[in-house]
Amino acid sequence: MHIPFVPDPNVMETSTVEITPSAQAYLVELLSKQEDTDIAIRIFITDPGTPMAETCIAYSKLGEEQPTDLPASYDGFNAWIDERSVPFLEDALVDYAQDKMGGQLTIKAPNSKVPSVSDDSPLEDRINYVLHSQVNPGLASHGGMVSLVEIVEEDIAVLQFGGGCQGCGMVDMTLKDGVEKTLLEQLPQLKGVRDVTDHTNTENAYY
Repeated sequence: MHIPFVPDPNVMETSTVEITPSAQAYLVELLSKQEDTDIAIRIFITDPGTPMAETCIAYSKLGEEQPTDLPASYDGFNAWIDERSVPFLEDALVDYAQDKMGGQLTIKAPNSKVPSVSDDSPLEDRINYVLHSQVNPGLASHGGMVSLVEIVEEDIAVLQFGGGCQGCGMVDMTLKDGVEKTLLEQLPQLKGVRDVTDHTNTENAYY
């Protein structure tokens, strides 16, 4: 079901990403070339608050916005801001500059990789915070890391190991005595963890 675009001035003040006039003009030009005349943009961050965070702008056709997206209006077009990304989009700037190749749209989001969690934060954000602030610094000494893939039913965190942890003979001990123990101690609402890493690949294994 389509969610009508009804800007809320109170929401706009806290959720709007700054887009420079040159970038707005460029986005208007891009949107005008789309076959669908009723189209907006959507701004979101993948893996917010982690070292893998990426800030993205995508086309958003009518009805493609998420139920929790926040509306924003710019000069000549509308936008949807991913609600979960809002704390990480603070001080974000979208700009467009001409260059020898024609021009480039740039997105700077200095807080996209900065952990930002509270008691009200989604469980996914809190898991990422623990992994990247407490678990991965220790794994880094072995050239390894672990990341959250998803949270499945019954609050089970599905994890994937990389680097020196992939294919490592000690991974079961690392998972149970290290990662799982830390996560369950910090996040009592989490019921357990599951490893989906392909450990048959031992090329970079630490042990």
